[in-house]
Amino acid sequence: MPYIPLKENLPGITGLLDYRQDTALPIRQLTQILLRGESTLTPGERELIATVVSSGNECKFCTAAHTAAATAFLHDPSIAEQVKQDISTAPVSEKMKALLTIASAVQKKGRLVTPEMAAAAREQGATDRELHDTVLIAALFSLYNRYVDGLASVTPAEPAFYHRLGDILLEKGYLPSTDRYSNL
Repeated sequence: MPYIPLKENLPGITGLLDYRQDTALPIRQLTQILLRGESTLTPGERELIATVVSSGNECKFCTAAHTAAATAFLHDPSIAEQVKQDISTAPVSEKMKALLTIASAVQKKGRLVTPEMAAAAREQGATDRELHDTVLIAALFSLYNRYVDGLASVTPAEPAFYHRLGDILLEKGYLPSTDRYSNL
């Protein structure tokens, strides 16, 4: 049961964003820029960063939502699952493994990112912008995870809910629209 009154039909962060629409817009805009804006990382790769961080923070809603979004982009449900289990053996590029390792460190504590981690990512072709965005996405999703769990927002148990949410994030991104959650 949430600690504040939230609409029952809007679980997870969706209900929290609805509760404070004045803070929701900049949150949505930043998320849209980072996960769907111009980048040399694909939207699926950026969703994997959100997935790894949310999984590490044990935020069930965000983990399921971003696993579904990553799957919608990557067209392979095993990739996000394998990344959550073991980055080093997951079927992603060596560059993504290095960036996901950095994201996992940020999820725990920003100072755990070492010069060696940054150098390893660069050796695999990561750009300064990719390093920057990986750290910012990881930090942002750590905030979101704490926001969702800190107010005990509703976490649906049905996988079909997250499949629908993943499709919405694929098709509509993160910016508000009047019909955004009509299919949930």
